[in-house]
Amino acid sequence: MLAARYYGVRDIRIEEVSTPRLGAADDVLISVHYCGICGTDLHEYTDGPIVTCVEPHPATGATLPQTLGHEFSATVVEVGSSVTEVRVGDRVAVMPAIVCHSCYYCRRGLGHLCLRFAATGLSAETGGMADLAVVKDYQLAILPDEVSNLEGALIEPAAVAAYGVERAGLVGGDVVLVTGAGPIGILTAMYASAAGASTVIIAEPNENRAHLARGLDIGHVMNPASDEFSAMLEETTRGIGVDLAVECSGTSPGLATCLTNTRRRGSIVQTGLHTKTATLDAMALCEKDIALFGSWCYHITDWPRVIRLVASGKYPVSKVVTEVIPLADVVTQGFDVLVNPKGDQLKILMGTEKT
Repeated sequence: MLAARYYGVRDIRIEEVSTPRLGAADDVLISVHYCGICGTDLHEYTDGPIVTCVEPHPATGATLPQTLGHEFSATVVEVGSSVTEVRVGDRVAVMPAIVCHSCYYCRRGLGHLCLRFAATGLSAETGGMADLAVVKDYQLAILPDEVSNLEGALIEPAAVAAYGVERAGLVGGDVVLVTGAGPIGILTAMYASAAGASTVIIAEPNENRAHLARGLDIGHVMNPASDEFSAMLEETTRGIGVDLAVECSGTSPGLATCLTNTRRRGSIVQTGLHTKTATLDAMALCEKDIALFGSWCYHITDWPRVIRLVASGKYPVSKVVTEVIPLADVVTQGFDVLVNPKGDQLKILMGTEKT
C-alpha cells in the first residue's frame, strides 16, 4: 500500500510499504478515509525531527522513517480477539495518543501527560497518511450518521481547541480573544462560541489568513496592530479587556497581544506550540493578576463528547477545510502549500475516499 513517510527536513516520500497486520488482541485494522495535515506535521517538515523519533521510541519502538498522519477518520476492517467496542464496518475517528495506562499521570486520568506518551502518525508503526493503519481499540470512537467522514478527520484538532478553551475556564457570556487564524485558532473561536462566549475576536496580522477567516463568519477578525482592533476591544469591553485569551499562533507577539488585552484577573491559555523560546512581560502578568495556563493535547476520553457537539451542528468543524487532495500529492499540494506564507489554504486534508 502507499504511505507518506517522513525521513527528515523537507524529505517526505510517497512509498509502497507493507500492509500492516494485527499484532495484539486489542489491535484494530482500519481503512483511512481522510487525514489532516497538522501544524505539528508542518513543524516536522520544516524544522524536524522534533517529536518524530531518531532513536526507537521506548513505548512503541518506532523510529524514522515515520508514516505521518494523526488527524484521521476510517472504517474498521479487522479487529483483534479481545476487541468489543468496535466492529468491522464501523466508521470511526482516531484518537492518536498511545498511553501506558499505568504511570503516575495515566492512573489519575491524565493520559495526555503519560510518561511514555506516543502518537499514531508521529511515533508509532503506522499513521493516517496511508491506505491502512493499525491502532489500539481505545483509540477509536464511532461516528454517528450525523457526522461525515470528513468531519471525523477533524475531531482531533477540534479536541485540541476545545481543551484549550476549557483549560482557561470559559464562563458563558465571556468575551474571548483568539490570537492566530490558523486551523486551531479558527476551531478555538468556533468552540468558544459554541460553549457560550458572548463575543469572539480573532487577532491575525497576516492578511491572507485574515481574509480566509473572515469568509467563515465565526467572529470579528482584525489585525492586532490596527486602530480598528483597539477600538473594537474598547467598545466591547469598555476598556476593561477580554475575559479570556487563547494564544494559537505560537509566537511571542501573539502572547504579548493576549497579555496586553486581557483584563485584570483574566485568563490566558497557550494552545499554539512554540518552536522557539517565547518572551513574556512577567511584570504585567503579575500587575494584572492574570492566570496563565499551558495546554497540551486533550483529555484522551474527549472524543465522544466532541463528536456529539459536531453532530449537533453547534461545532461546524468542516468550515476550516479549504482543500482535499490525494495521497500521491500530499507533499506538493499539501505540505509545500501550507508552509508558504503567501499560501491561500487554511486546512488541507488528504482524502482516500472514492468519489
